[in-house]
Amino acid sequence: MKKLLLTTALLSIFVCLKLKAQQLIQPKLQYPETKKINHTDTYFGVDVLDPYRWLEDDRSAETEAWVKTQNKVTFGYLDNIPYRKDLKERLTKLWNYEKIGSPFKEGDYTYFYKNDGLQNQYVIYRYKNDAAPSTAEVFLDPNTFKEDGTISLGGLSFSKNGKTLAYSISEGGSDWRKILIMNAETKEIVEDTLVDIKFSGMSWYKNDGFYYSSYDKPIGSELSAKTDQHKVYYHKLGTKQSEDQLIYGGTPEEKHRYIYGGVTEDDRYLVITPRVSTSGNKLYIKDLTVPNAPLVEVLGHTDSDSNIIENVGTKLYIMTNLNAPNQKIVTVDASNPTPDNWKDFIPETENVLSPSTGGGYFFAEYMVDAVSKVLQYDYNGKLVREVELPGVGSAGGFGAKKEEKELYYSFTNYVTPGSIYKYDIEKGTSELYRKPNIDFNPENYESKQVFYTSKDGTEIPMIITHKKGLELDGKNPTILYGYGGFNVSLTPSFSITNAVWMEQGGIYAVANLRGGGEYGKKWHNAGTQMKKQNVFDDFIAAAEYLISEKYTSSDYLAIRGGSNGGLLVGATMTQRPDLMKVALPAVGVLDMLRYHTFTAGAGWAYDYGTSEDNKEMFEYLKGYSPVHNVKEGVEYPATLVTTGDHDDRVVPAHSFKFAAELQSKQTGDNPTLIRIETDAGHGAGTPVSKTIEQSADIFGFTLYNMGFDVLPSKTKEKVKG
Repeated sequence: MKKLLLTTALLSIFVCLKLKAQQLIQPKLQYPETKKINHTDTYFGVDVLDPYRWLEDDRSAETEAWVKTQNKVTFGYLDNIPYRKDLKERLTKLWNYEKIGSPFKEGDYTYFYKNDGLQNQYVIYRYKNDAAPSTAEVFLDPNTFKEDGTISLGGLSFSKNGKTLAYSISEGGSDWRKILIMNAETKEIVEDTLVDIKFSGMSWYKNDGFYYSSYDKPIGSELSAKTDQHKVYYHKLGTKQSEDQLIYGGTPEEKHRYIYGGVTEDDRYLVITPRVSTSGNKLYIKDLTVPNAPLVEVLGHTDSDSNIIENVGTKLYIMTNLNAPNQKIVTVDASNPTPDNWKDFIPETENVLSPSTGGGYFFAEYMVDAVSKVLQYDYNGKLVREVELPGVGSAGGFGAKKEEKELYYSFTNYVTPGSIYKYDIEKGTSELYRKPNIDFNPENYESKQVFYTSKDGTEIPMIITHKKGLELDGKNPTILYGYGGFNVSLTPSFSITNAVWMEQGGIYAVANLRGGGEYGKKWHNAGTQMKKQNVFDDFIAAAEYLISEKYTSSDYLAIRGGSNGGLLVGATMTQRPDLMKVALPAVGVLDMLRYHTFTAGAGWAYDYGTSEDNKEMFEYLKGYSPVHNVKEGVEYPATLVTTGDHDDRVVPAHSFKFAAELQSKQTGDNPTLIRIETDAGHGAGTPVSKTIEQSADIFGFTLYNMGFDVLPSKTKEKVKG
């Protein structure tokens, strides 16, 4: 009888679990029909089909209709996730705290950025230098640019006396900018708006005008057409943009895709840094104290990343990785500035250097296994002190004008919300200036760095963060994040969205893959072109480590990355679809045969190579290109592709084509959806409201497809569909 009761009880539990699992399974998705066309490209005698080429036309009515129907299916699916609203509410509540940036002085005023909590864009405040911060007034409020927050502030640049401001705006998240010029005293716009500006700073010469960069307006779609002739202009106040002086660029025989012009703090030199790609630049200077002075070549090749970060009279201080993969600072006289005359000032070390200046000193920030260490040097190259940081994490902002006596720096890590510290430059002491009042207790969480072995034996660092006391039972929902490219370093930083994920019992793991900059130029180069597979292998090995150490298992693992990280996710999920339950490629570079034909994409060739280089490079790219490696009959993980319809850096056609391929070929019931944000670009300037909505959708989709019928924070029961 007891045996019968036990059997009945077990059967009842099984039925209940099965019913719960069935509740998680939505009706079988009916994806919008995506037509295929007969289009073929031929590379080195090899024909490659491109049936979704028509989706590259971002201006066509057909593409617009496709976007609408895809979003209808996607949001219909997301609407049925039972706790999506709860996630949004928690994200909104946690986000709603006052955020204040480091103060900076311009003329008679001290300025700072502030967000009351849920404002879509940060507001710029100011107060008189001799007044109390409590007297601060609103100076510029980007939330007034457009009601929904989709026009954002790009950057600010004040004239040397602080009386005139140039600021750029982005519409709908586009990289194209407009520049407005304001009288900083009266807050009145004083000139016509400058238009068609892209990938540009604004560097003032005295109080007369400023240098900026742009491309000619492309033929065709300004969101996707190729732009590869960058130019530097000088805008003199009181003149029309059509009269702006072309300073450098635009010669057909010398194509530079990124050129920047900046003026030294003392107004002595104009510094020009032409680039063919995202890595490596030439270097020129022009003496602005000499009428009609020529550009003087410092470096005539693009074999290094080199820039002038300071000068004392004609003595130049140059940051460079020429023959120094981890970077160093050298000095040279401007009268004869070529590398054969360079002298080491702060020599290269085993750690990567990122220097800045302030208050008459150099601050050498080093990455030591992806965390910060800061040394202070005087102008003779003498070590003054190591700056005592508040903890282990990422410190930044060690910059100020020469006459300043103090500077402000930020400190954060994965469990510490960003705080601001005031640093006495002479004494070397720090005091807490601003600490956020946020509904998150770092004491409840832990973050540790591990090293794991990649496929070829290389040791890779990874930081794993989660609630204290987490049971390593292989059933913890986990997001593995990576980037692995363009010399970009992933250093510890706090994220509101990741805090919500960890509140749910989730693990957040960040792997410092090759292709990044964590260990200098050699680390970067080890993940480029014909070595790009190293990056994917490093990511796969990170996932295998998390699984083998019982942090999670394939049923509870999601992989996530954006832009080049979107490529990482796309390549990993097509190479190892069995490894994860959920894939989250965001604004990804996914068509590796055609990426270089859109906007400024050709400038990424240093990292990727192009399909036009040679047959070997073409075959290598085709071998991992996500769009070209979706196969019939394979069960891919549940996938939520995300992109923005105004992304003109990584055009949305990458994501469109990848989603179409997945929907056409996916086997099994895992959903393959695409979420296309409207009036949004590559990410910068995205309104807070849109960020919260997207984060709730991503986390909801992830947990739902891991089999959670309620939020993990509300129950330990995990049900697989």
